[in-house]
Amino acid sequence: MMDRIISSLIDFRAFANSFLSNYEPLALLLAPLLTLFTARILQSLCLLVHDNGLKPTILGFLITSKRMVPGVKGYIDAEKQKVVEKLQSGSKSKRDGWRSELPREGLGGAVIEKLKQEKSNDVVWQGKCSGTVYIGGSESEGHFSLINEACSMFAHTNPLHLDVFQTVAQCEAEVVAMTAALLGSKNKSSGGEICGNMTSGGTESILLAVKSSRDYMKAKKGIKRPEMIIPESAHSAYDKAAQYFNIKLRRVPVNKNFQADVKAIRQQFNKNTVLIVGSAPGFPHGIIDPIEELGELAYSYGICFHVDLCLGGFVLPFARKLGYPIPPFDFSVKGVTSISADVHKYGLAPKGTSVVLYRNHDIRKHQFVAVTEWSGGLYVSPTIAGSRPGGLIAGAWAALMALGLEGYLENTKAIMEVSKRIQKGIKEIPELFIIGRPDMTIVAFGSNDLDIFEVNDIMSSKGWHLNALQRPNSIHICITLQHAPVFEDFLRDLKESVQTVKENPGPINGGLAPIYGAAGKIPDRGMVQELLVNYMDSTC
Repeated sequence: MMDRIISSLIDFRAFANSFLSNYEPLALLLAPLLTLFTARILQSLCLLVHDNGLKPTILGFLITSKRMVPGVKGYIDAEKQKVVEKLQSGSKSKRDGWRSELPREGLGGAVIEKLKQEKSNDVVWQGKCSGTVYIGGSESEGHFSLINEACSMFAHTNPLHLDVFQTVAQCEAEVVAMTAALLGSKNKSSGGEICGNMTSGGTESILLAVKSSRDYMKAKKGIKRPEMIIPESAHSAYDKAAQYFNIKLRRVPVNKNFQADVKAIRQQFNKNTVLIVGSAPGFPHGIIDPIEELGELAYSYGICFHVDLCLGGFVLPFARKLGYPIPPFDFSVKGVTSISADVHKYGLAPKGTSVVLYRNHDIRKHQFVAVTEWSGGLYVSPTIAGSRPGGLIAGAWAALMALGLEGYLENTKAIMEVSKRIQKGIKEIPELFIIGRPDMTIVAFGSNDLDIFEVNDIMSSKGWHLNALQRPNSIHICITLQHAPVFEDFLRDLKESVQTVKENPGPINGGLAPIYGAAGKIPDRGMVQELLVNYMDSTC
């Protein structure tokens, strides 16, 4: 038997040598290398098509090839610069007078008057902004004044030093506990281990939840090439998290109701999926995703599920108590592993305060960073920032304690009523339609009869600051207490703006409608991204 095998090998060797003797030695050397190189290119191409789809891949290749034509790249760069300058809308000229060096002699107490003078040049924002400022009334009185005083009392404290600033540490723990109680921690189905920390805002809360989910799933399932799946209505903070933490992002179109499409999300699952996302409500259209269905999906696959309650965290619990038909959205839902909720929005706390919550300590531990080999000593920090502003934490605590349950119920009733009235007013303008069925205080609207971005430009000329959206082209207003006394003014100005565009279609001088419209139609999204980056680089 062994003799036959040896004989066969000798025969094969003789045949192979005879066959290969017909080729040049160099060709024999290069053939396997070229084969490996070709295989690697095909593998990369297949991965590119798999990740981006066939059409975007072909489109990207064609656009890149076109840019290589002599003169084309220079022309495109020149046109991009024109768009960037248009987006700046005069802000560059304002920067020319900004100080770039220390004054020779300090201003002393006069610096306060200097600040007041500079602030007087800001645009009027009271009642005119979508979201932005959530506290009602004047900056110099009421809740504004209370929050400012609380912040100033602890302006020089830092919760990093727990042994020194114990009051701030207590404030943070109590803000987290009170927020958790609003979001289901007292419900038996929550598991009784809800925990979390305060952060600088919704983006940091989302970043930490994504990072913790990634590392938790790595420890639990050994996933080393993590992916997360989000609906296209999910906040841009997830894109930032994907870039920061090297996570592949899969974005799925929403369904006809502008909610997360559970079936489409399920189809994107694979062995590397660590996280799916839902919003309550979503930033663009103010619509709550099907949190229960997403929770069931996440639980059945044993992965993490984050609910973005940055807008709804301090409205939905109270709206539900007031009798509004609010679907489940918090830790009472099986499968929810983390939640973000901004205190500086409808919690009416100072800017720079949010909360990230986890179902248990096993997940939250992956949020922390501990350093043992630093010559400066042992170090551990709970959030992205090391030092944190104790004044903002104290301000958030003061907001929750000053308003209490009854205060938040009263505020929620007021803004939900304004939301209903604004929706009714928009429906009475025949050229406009509301996007989906808003569940809360964000109302998005578009038009089939005229350019909605031109309407936005006219509204901007009247002093309103609304948010321009895409997919579909629309604008929205995020209703706050600032709008309660002026919502009729808003509807009147909106009706007039629609009539102006209807009678005189076309962009106004200085308006951004052409840019927004063009950006939505440019097939090369990389070019749009470059425009945004160049704009940001020139303004900060």
